[in-house]
This record gives sequence, structure tokens and C-alpha cells, in this order.
Amino acid sequence: MANTKSAIKRIRRISKQTAVNRARKSKYRNVLKQMNLLLEKKNKSEAMKFLPKLNSELMRVAKTGIIKKENASRNVSRITKKIAAL
Repeated sequence: MANTKSAIKRIRRISKQTAVNRARKSKYRNVLKQMNLLLEKKNKSEAMKFLPKLNSELMRVAKTGIIKKENASRNVSRITKKIAAL
């Protein structure tokens, strides 16, 4: 348990930030799952409509440090290739 006043404040702040990060990561995973479902159904038009939303969400979590920027770019690139192959 924390002894100092500042350590107690940090624990409180970390718990709040953990909740925020968990929500962001969950949202990121859900967007990827939705896109993968569209790709499995071979629904190219819907996938093309959903791509900007996916890109936006991936870059948002990359900006906040949930995933690295390279990871987000790689995901977008691979999904774009899959859409083009449909």
C-alpha cells in the first residue's frame, strides 16, 4: 500500500487511466473484428465503406500509445490488400 500522499494520488490516477486504456483497446479490437467479418463474408462494398472508420480508430489508438504507429499502419495496409483481392 502507498505511504505518501503523492503515491496515493498516483494510484488513483493510474486506476482511472487503466480503465481508459482498457476501453480504447477494446474498441480497437472490436473494429478489427468487424472488418474481419466483412472480409470473411467477401463483402467488398461494405468493407470499403468501413475502411476509413477502421483507419481512424487504429490511428487514434496509435496516437495514444495503446499500439505502435507501425502496427496500425501495417494492419491498415494488410486489410487494404485483402479488400483489393476480393
